[in-house]
This record gives sequence, C-alpha cells and structure tokens, in this order.
Amino acid sequence: MRAEKSSFWHIGVIGGSGLAAGIDLEDAQEILVSSPFGEPSGPVVTGRLGGVRFTFMARHGAGHRIPPGAVNYRANIDVLKRCGVTDLVSLSAVGSLREGLAPGQFVAVDQFIDRTTSRENSFFGPGLVAHVSLADPVCGRLSGMLAAAARRAGGDVHQDGCYVAIEGPQFSTRAESRMYQSWGADVIGMTAMPEVRLAREAELPYALLGMVTDYDCWREEEAGVEVTDVLAVLHANARTARATVAALAAGLPSVREPSPIDMALEHAFITASDARDPAMIARLDAVACRIYGERD
Repeated sequence: MRAEKSSFWHIGVIGGSGLAAGIDLEDAQEILVSSPFGEPSGPVVTGRLGGVRFTFMARHGAGHRIPPGAVNYRANIDVLKRCGVTDLVSLSAVGSLREGLAPGQFVAVDQFIDRTTSRENSFFGPGLVAHVSLADPVCGRLSGMLAAAARRAGGDVHQDGCYVAIEGPQFSTRAESRMYQSWGADVIGMTAMPEVRLAREAELPYALLGMVTDYDCWREEEAGVEVTDVLAVLHANARTARATVAALAAGLPSVREPSPIDMALEHAFITASDARDPAMIARLDAVACRIYGERD
C-alpha cells in the first residue's frame, strides 16, 4: 500500500536554534525523534500556528554547536519526514555576491551550485540506486508563498537567486569569491547542500529564504567577513524571520493541492527489484514510505 500525502499543510522549518521559541505556537511540544541515519541536530518543536501544523528543527543544534560540515543532514530530513511534514522551508544566513543584494535584505533562492566535498548527499547507494531530477531544485509554489510572506512581514525580498554552497567552516578567499561571481552565483552559504538534494529524495517540496548578512569578500576595498558582522544582522532580522513564518501560515491555501515533487521517486529507482538490498529499504521506511508502504 502506498502512503499519499495529506491535503492539509504540515510545514517543516529548518533554521536557527531560537526561531521556534520566538513564535507563538499553540500546543507546542519538544520531541526527540530517532533516525536510522544517525543522530539529528536535536529535538523538533511542533505545534500549530494559525491552524497549520509547523515542525521546527534547529539545523546547528541548541546553541549553534554543530558546524556546517558536521550537520547530519540525512537524519534531519528523515526526522522531519517521520513527523509527517509535507513541505520544507529553510531560513538561512547568506553572504552577498552582488552589489544590489545588501545586508538586511532577503533572497528567495531558486538555484544552487554545490561546492561541498565531505557530506553524505544521498539516502541511496549500493544496494538501492536512485536518481531524482534536481533541474529545478526548489518548489516554485512554496518559494513564491514564502517570498510573499516575507514581504508582508516587512522584508525587502529579491525573487530568485543562485546560491553557491561551500564546505566551510572558513569563509571564502577573495579569489574564490570573484570566481563564484563569474559563475553567476548571487549568494553564498554553507548549509543548503546537501539539504535541498535530500529534500527532493524525500519527496518534500523545498524553499529557501536567504537572509543576507554581509557582502562576501569580493569587495577589495573592504575587510573580509567577520562573524560579529554576520551575527549583528542576523539578530536584527530575527523578528522579520519570525513574522515571515507567521505570515506564511496565514497565507497558505486551506487545502494543499498535490505537487509534482510529491512523486519525485516514482521513476527514480534503477536497481532491479530482485537486487534491492532489504536493509537499505528498511532504512527508507520514512523517506520512501510512499513507495514501500506506510510506516508503522
């Protein structure tokens, strides 16, 4: 039996550790959910906002204790899928590679360049091979609603932008920053990859709202990026980020119509049925529950 998505929205939000605490969630609960892919960044906080179910995950854990390269992205996405999330929103700090994208502004990202090097970037592998399309990595419907919500919350929002994901934890060199500009990247960050890849494999429509905290170091006349500058802008934008989540809840249609991304795995498997590893299939009881039957 194949599990189909509900016609009701359940929005997963991945962001800073204090994001959920500043939002007036009804019936809020903190729950630790285990994953066969290892330890997630921490517990989730779930509750209702304007009648819509929201579940929050702090990407870097409580107190921002996990660096970008050590985040267990697979466990985080798996846990959110286990919670019944239908759509996934990322709120992320980004550096600007364009003069017109100023600190304090927001960017609804629609494309990505992956420069990460040491992260587990797929739920699949030997024993069960699958290839999903990532040509259009974000959900246009969700991204449009998220950008509109940010504008209603008072944010200065740029629609569409290309995000280059670097391994970190160091910021880029000036030569790298100029190279990324020449590639057509608009913003730079350390966490969107492999998050967006895994969301697609989990059949979760994904949207990323980038909060511009600084100009990356391509500006020769300025000093390089410092964490203190990033944190100052993040703190200033925290209220807008929380208001954006509330505005998104208020603006969602009453019924969630199906998305093509809900069926991303439909024709993705290439391994013959009789050659598929049962242990791999068992680990995918949440990610691929629509294909392999409902979870217990």
